[in-house]
Amino acid sequence: MSSAFPHFGEEDCLRARNGSGTIFFGWCNLRCVFCQNFETSQLGEGTEDGPEDLASMMLELQALGCHNINFVTPEHVVPQILEALVLAVEGGLHLPLVYNTSAYDSMDSIWLMDGVVDVYMPDFKLWNAEHCRSYLGARDYAEAARAVIAAMHAQVGELKVDEQGLALRGVLMRHLVMPGLLNDTREIMSWLATTLSRDTYVNVMDQYYPTHKAKTEPRFAPINRRLHDTEFDPALEHARAAGLWRLDTRRRHVVPHGGPVWLPWKLGVGAE
Repeated sequence: MSSAFPHFGEEDCLRARNGSGTIFFGWCNLRCVFCQNFETSQLGEGTEDGPEDLASMMLELQALGCHNINFVTPEHVVPQILEALVLAVEGGLHLPLVYNTSAYDSMDSIWLMDGVVDVYMPDFKLWNAEHCRSYLGARDYAEAARAVIAAMHAQVGELKVDEQGLALRGVLMRHLVMPGLLNDTREIMSWLATTLSRDTYVNVMDQYYPTHKAKTEPRFAPINRRLHDTEFDPALEHARAAGLWRLDTRRRHVVPHGGPVWLPWKLGVGAE
């Protein structure tokens, strides 16, 4: 595990006043050349912890007032999460659970989480198989994402919120708009509207910036730039044209209030 803290940069329906109780796991089954957290996802930054430690993290985040427990990149540690959840629930955990993923998940993981996860938050990244191969390291990414997102939707349905607007249950879709790849955006928005539901909650995100290999290797020059203003607005129009209307279009430049609160288990990962 890499870090655990109340996250104030998530969607409003997750962070609200006290933040989303976010737990980052080391490693990832994709190799995105533009990953903004590549030290964690591809270099394995973090420490090895047991189920008791993970359960304690969840309970500490709940004690800090977080509105949910948000597992980031959990696909490869689903059995370990389930083991820790038994201990956490016995210890009084009662918050909604958020499964925050790239959408490159195995169906086995999604079946195991049936009846456990309250909110699925997949990021459907790219549609074109060659783009997936070049930029994500997985040519079959879009095919896998379609299957698991459909399974997630079958389990929990459209996103439901309480009177304060906090997410309770359902699918919260994310899509990071990539420079020069608006055709992928259009296909993804059309699929969400026609295969899932026009009532699907979608966060169309504009915060892409080149980092990791996208910034340093010439072969990735087409995505070695930020979005142009003429790209993000058309991305939103693609979503609306598909019939989607529950769009979280908040420009995501939120800075965590007072900075991240690093829990004591993570002091060996750069928190002093």
